[in-house]
Amino acid sequence: MRAAVVKKAGGPEVVEVMEVPLPEPGPLEVRVKVAAAALNPADAAVWAGFFALPEGIEYTGLGLDAAGTIDAVGPGVLLKVGTPVIVFDAPVLRPTKAQAEYLVTDLNSIAPAPEGMDLTLAATIPLNAMTASLALDHLPLRPRDTLLVTGAAGAVGGYAVELARTRGVRIVAQGRPEDEEFLRDRGATWFVSRDEDPSEAVREFVPEGVDGVLDAAALGAPALAAVRDGGVFVSVRFDTLPTPERGVAVRHTAAGPEPTRLAFLSALAEVGVLTPRVAQTFPLSEAAAAHTQLAVGGARRGRIVLVP
Repeated sequence: MRAAVVKKAGGPEVVEVMEVPLPEPGPLEVRVKVAAAALNPADAAVWAGFFALPEGIEYTGLGLDAAGTIDAVGPGVLLKVGTPVIVFDAPVLRPTKAQAEYLVTDLNSIAPAPEGMDLTLAATIPLNAMTASLALDHLPLRPRDTLLVTGAAGAVGGYAVELARTRGVRIVAQGRPEDEEFLRDRGATWFVSRDEDPSEAVREFVPEGVDGVLDAAALGAPALAAVRDGGVFVSVRFDTLPTPERGVAVRHTAAGPEPTRLAFLSALAEVGVLTPRVAQTFPLSEAAAAHTQLAVGGARRGRIVLVP
């Protein structure tokens, strides 16, 4: 089968598609025929060399997110072949991962795909929605409390706005000026431009500062300054955590396998509470071009997705 792999560190050009052995599922594992696999910044960390390959390992696969159908099952698995699933394949370095024609993963890493949803869209749910959901759990906010979400139109930020809305939280969404209507439709109470200092902008609406910040844009200290004394600051990146001050709790969140949470988020997407977004698709054969586009970034909302 074909898989996107990395053999050495470098830029996105080191991503290559090669023939690798078809993996077989072991006990409590399934093999998924991949219909789509989303790209994430974690993939860039792999090809850039932030994760060193263990000695004796020739290559590692790429991709944490996938959607597809169960193709084969290992001992102890009662799920039926042909069942549509979404996958959060959390281990970073493995020979075969989500950006491949087939993926073997364990039962803790899958959930039913949203019924009736195109699997290309469904592939964008796992990592980003899980990260947003966990980040909100680190923010003990009650209905009517205030939350600043930086990078609110991004993949994590967009899900965070939608999930916070279900908790009755009043949301200050920070994004590009052209994102304002989109974010208000998602549930934002107020909007501030990313060109504004968040610590000053939020006080137009919340003079004492917000109760919490979900720093999806990794702004660090400027976003921390928007929190009231004794509030909570949560970042999705460990390397941009600011120094705590004024009694503000500073926390980092990182998603791991949680099948119940993943199934819940899939169900929310199925009924329209969460809005998966695809910016661009590439065939698996053009994986390097897709990763180049990931590195370049741009104004498009949603994830880049590889389709085998």
